[in-house]
Amino acid sequence: MGRSCSGGTEGAAEGKARFDDIYDRPDPRAYFGRLAPLEYEIPHHAQRVFRQVATERAAFDDGRPRKSAVLDVCCSYGINAALLNHNVTLAQMYERYTSPACLAMSSAELAARDKEFYAKRRRPDAVPVFGLDVAAPAGHYAVEVGLLDAAFSDDLEQASPSPRLMRALSEVGLITLTGGGSYVTARTFAALLDSARRPVWVSAFVLRTVSYHPIVRTLAAHGLGTTVDASRTYPQRLFADEREQQYAIAAVRALGIDPTGREDTGRFHSLRYESRPDAP
Repeated sequence: MGRSCSGGTEGAAEGKARFDDIYDRPDPRAYFGRLAPLEYEIPHHAQRVFRQVATERAAFDDGRPRKSAVLDVCCSYGINAALLNHNVTLAQMYERYTSPACLAMSSAELAARDKEFYAKRRRPDAVPVFGLDVAAPAGHYAVEVGLLDAAFSDDLEQASPSPRLMRALSEVGLITLTGGGSYVTARTFAALLDSARRPVWVSAFVLRTVSYHPIVRTLAAHGLGTTVDASRTYPQRLFADEREQQYAIAAVRALGIDPTGREDTGRFHSLRYESRPDAP
């Protein structure tokens, strides 16, 4: 993915393509138009996983009258929220936002159509979803069309959560992440968990090119144990060019990972990490 989520630099490696400009538009058409040729697919793989984890987290809830909320980190235009709470697929979203009909609309017209489109497809088991992304226009659009209940542009790599975000975090029971592991660090997760008031689970898809271990250590310090099946990977997208592929192959090798059959075939691959409170 592009660098939408954080002003931090520790995860942003030289050689990885940047797509900063597609997150500051008033609607998601440029996002889908740029990523469609690269077959960006990790939200598709996360859809089933996040629905299952959200269901399990709800069953685990602590007896409060309000449902615990999901916080999607690096939420961009609310893609994960759309897939979690609506009867829609990522392929349908690509088709919608790259269609001639949608491309001909103004942003205001598209937002009005999207609000109706998603309302008709809202699932009965929908849960509250908040979004965190420094790309404020993307989050604003997702709130406007009803995908996110609230959006926050706090940069937790640089500062503490705002009072508004802290109030929202008191309702969060599940944190999700797809693609943003290259741009947020343990600082962001520490800030989120320090402000949590409910038991928080974390479900994350992280590129194999970056180490998730510093975040795992931070989660452990907050009482969360993390599991990962390193033998199963999830394709994220095609490489933008040969330079990006060379970067990815070198990065996974530096972490002691074999790129054979994955990065060396032309795609980024992610691992799925699940973090839950340790048993007492």
